[in-house]
Amino acid sequence: MSELKPKAGIKEWFGLTVIILVTLLVAIDVSVLGFAIAPLSEDLSPSATQLLWIMDIYSFVLAGTLVTVGWLADRVGRRRLLLIGAALFGVSSAVAAFSTSPEMLIASRATLGLAASTLTPTSLALIRNMFHDSKQRKGAIAAWGGTLTSGAALGPIVGGLLLNNFWWGSVFLINTPLMVLVLILGPFLLPEYRDPNRGKLDLLSTALSLAGIMTLIYGFKDIVINGYSQSSAICAGVGAVLLLAFVIRQSRSASPMINVSLFRNGGFSGAVITNMMIAFALMGSSVLTNQYLQMVLGYSPLKAALWSLAPMPVIGIAVGLTPALSRKVRPAKIIGGALLIITAGFGVLTQVKVDSNIAVVLVGVGLLAGGMVACKTLAAEIVVTSAPPEQAGSSVAVSETFTEFGIAMGFATLGSIGSAIYRHDMSHVSPAGVTGDALTALRNTIGGAANVASGLSHSAGGQLLSASQSAFTHGLQIASIAGVGLMAFTALLASFLLRKTPIEGALPGALEAAQEGGYDEFDSPGSIAWADDTPAAVQHSSAAYR
Repeated sequence: MSELKPKAGIKEWFGLTVIILVTLLVAIDVSVLGFAIAPLSEDLSPSATQLLWIMDIYSFVLAGTLVTVGWLADRVGRRRLLLIGAALFGVSSAVAAFSTSPEMLIASRATLGLAASTLTPTSLALIRNMFHDSKQRKGAIAAWGGTLTSGAALGPIVGGLLLNNFWWGSVFLINTPLMVLVLILGPFLLPEYRDPNRGKLDLLSTALSLAGIMTLIYGFKDIVINGYSQSSAICAGVGAVLLLAFVIRQSRSASPMINVSLFRNGGFSGAVITNMMIAFALMGSSVLTNQYLQMVLGYSPLKAALWSLAPMPVIGIAVGLTPALSRKVRPAKIIGGALLIITAGFGVLTQVKVDSNIAVVLVGVGLLAGGMVACKTLAAEIVVTSAPPEQAGSSVAVSETFTEFGIAMGFATLGSIGSAIYRHDMSHVSPAGVTGDALTALRNTIGGAANVASGLSHSAGGQLLSASQSAFTHGLQIASIAGVGLMAFTALLASFLLRKTPIEGALPGALEAAQEGGYDEFDSPGSIAWADDTPAAVQHSSAAYR
């Protein structure tokens, strides 16, 4: 069977650089704020509650608006919405940079989250419009996925370098000129695509998705940060009920915002679950390993961030190798194998000790990063090819919403396990003269123990630090064991769900019928080796679809 789909030219590849730039800025902005907390706190004097909202409002709004914005992208135009989002991102970044009060910064961060939600689904959906050839599309999606992974690691480094030379607002202001560049190049290099038959926006569904997602994630985070409480549990429960109501309404709607029936497709469900769990692994591992580098090995925040770049060569290899491998091997085998690589990464982290060489951590993190990029590349392609072209934006938005849930659950699950082990091991530690809030602080977090130790004698402080480092490392080990079990189960589940997904992705209609009719394997991009007894009608039907 000959490949009839046109190949992308120079314009499309230059357009991909615009998409990569947008994706990089969104990924960096998630983590760039860390270094700026101290100087902006001195300048704006936010309360503890305001400071939490400054840090969290971006991700809350991003997660809550993804579904609605994905639908809008399909309805009003993906390029148009991306450019609107880029303009809003640039303006909001400038406002954030020159904020004069905590309230002003919180509002601008919320607007940044809204702008970011327009950029993620539109960027990946546009890749489908630009790259029709399977080989080229796999390479473009690999670059997109690698940018998301590396951008999160670059955020703290970019923030540290800027703050060494400029004021705290520079971590936001750097976005503005780059988004102006996107606004200049985007209209010339990016194609437009919209579906005028998408119907009217369902305002009740919009409210249900926004409220449900935000309250559920807020409840998860509050449990992790402040411990279990009835209010946080109720918040998470209310969010779950609202989301259930949203799904029920979508399944009965004549013009739904998301195509719930997509979840009957094992390929789509497997890809979404894979995306969620690699986000789980990324957040769960990074929150523990970053603290280990700083609080146990004694690295400065900037030095720890620089060491986090060590896995970049592994990411580069995964970006280059995955598209080539995916042209010969089924997605179930690649994604299942990549998830087992992530499992092995957690396995290495179970061996980390207080006096371990940093190489042990880097090997574990490198395996995690390589497996994540391979999974993200193939899962993203399956997501965009599972839905009809006119629904690609909303299908990507659904997947990215699950990714945000994965981030929250990774932080909640592995972070909570590590914290619980730490508190258990430190429950008997009681330095002489330390009582009340100070004793509670040192038993709750390794950071609290470091603060208390700084006010003790050299001997007592050293003993406290040693005990807290051992407790934290033990927590890292146990959390990593949990990571091994969860990712191994995910590998089995994803392999099962993706078992019928062909090499080119979860294509609907004719190709699924072809699978039922019986093809053996893809010999090369654009060709299928059909079984001898495959009906001719199936072959002709698949050729027409392709």
